[in-house]
Amino acid sequence: MLNRRQFSRALGSLAVVGAPAVRAQSDRILLGQSAPFTGPAAQLGIQLNLGARLYFDQVNAQGGIAHRPVELVHMDDGYEPDRCAENTRKLLAEDAFTLFGYVGTPTSVAALPLATAARTPFFGPFTGAMALRHPGNRYAFHVRASYNDETALIVKQLTTLGLKKIAVFYQNDAYGKAGLDGVQLALGKLGLKPIALATVERNSVEVAAAVKTLVDAHPDAIVQVGAYKACAAFIRTARKGGYGGTFYNVSFVGTQALADELGKDGAGIVVSQVMPSPYNPARPIAREFVDAVKKAGGDYQANFSSMEGYLAAKVLTDGLRRAGSKPSRESLIAGLESLGSQSYGGFSVSLSPADHVASSFVELSMLTGDGRVRT
Repeated sequence: MLNRRQFSRALGSLAVVGAPAVRAQSDRILLGQSAPFTGPAAQLGIQLNLGARLYFDQVNAQGGIAHRPVELVHMDDGYEPDRCAENTRKLLAEDAFTLFGYVGTPTSVAALPLATAARTPFFGPFTGAMALRHPGNRYAFHVRASYNDETALIVKQLTTLGLKKIAVFYQNDAYGKAGLDGVQLALGKLGLKPIALATVERNSVEVAAAVKTLVDAHPDAIVQVGAYKACAAFIRTARKGGYGGTFYNVSFVGTQALADELGKDGAGIVVSQVMPSPYNPARPIAREFVDAVKKAGGDYQANFSSMEGYLAAKVLTDGLRRAGSKPSRESLIAGLESLGSQSYGGFSVSLSPADHVASSFVELSMLTGDGRVRT
């Protein structure tokens, strides 16, 4: 992690050409990321960053983009919007070519207007919130499916199993509300609504009151819209309180982090996924990713969060390659919009001037209780 002085020094040799064609003549392509690298959501930022670095390292080893290396500079926001906004202002002040891989809805909601005002692409945020997708924003590009896509599949699965008494445990902020809206929308189409709601504050594991509210309602299942620490605390406390129903989580929870938190208590927990499984070698992209992780060694891990960083980096790189020998922010936007329909080793992506949401892929996975994830 670079502080501002180190960050500025690292950029000191770069020539400023001016917006929007920032860094068009520089010796590198600078990407700026604000994400949690400390606190109860830290593994989300850490793993997304590592997955992206894994791919960018491959790109740089092959000569970079138009003979320029890609440099990903990250700043810690602790999953707090105010800190994220401040980080974003610093990154923009240092003329980051693109903002990449932000983590979270409340943080991305704080950052996107700043990126838009600076005419800077905001690529691959780790969030499925509809508020960041509609209305469309020409500077925002999304690689993952939406929370509405995820919650629609969760509700379909539950109701197909005859489980219609559904409660929702959600984070009390823009992320939690986005997930709740998705559940309510899917249930509403079936003439249903949640039988109980309860919240947890962001970056908190104070779940006792929420557990009592939802367990007392005797739901068949509880849909959780939170980060891994709070969701794990809720599951453990609810189980100790005698709740025997099922738990469903959306992808942002951090699947491997949740599995690690719960250990054997994770058996049977369902998580919706918006990335191809790195644990299933059926898709070429999974085999490519796992091979890259093994070759890199060190801190690199194969999990859904790092897979998302890897794929986001891969898609962005293709956009950069289409942006010309002297890429600008505007030519990157044009390059990304020209991708059309592509398959990344079995993961379908589609981008155009009319649609900046690359994927609607969703599937369900289940924790096995021994640290593994089954899809």
